Amino acid sequence: MRPVPSFKLTPSQRRHLSSLGHKLQPIVTVGKEGVTEGVVAALEQALLDHELVKVRVGSSATEDRKEVAEELAEKANAHLASVVGKTMLIYKAHPEKPTIKLPKRDA
Repeated sequence: MRPVPSFKLTPSQRRHLSSLGHKLQPIVTVGKEGVTEGVVAALEQALLDHELVKVRVGSSATEDRKEVAEELAEKANAHLASVVGKTMLIYKAHPEKPTIKLPKRDA
């Protein structure tokens, strides 16, 4: 089991990520097989390359979209920023050179 992210996103951080993700195209697609090792590997690579990734749940997928979103985020040790329809945003800061600056957390 991978470690859980060390903090939860605040509502303002989620809004910020959603605004950044609005212009993105889906990079990863979950198909009828659901969350497979291949999907998780593709997501992890995309997160390493981009930090914020839009994921689409295909129409042939049989699993619940919210369950898929939570499972993907957990398996990638990332944050689920939002789920809208069959599209979700997943965020994970780059381990060495993060490019997305999140709003400050409330004290």
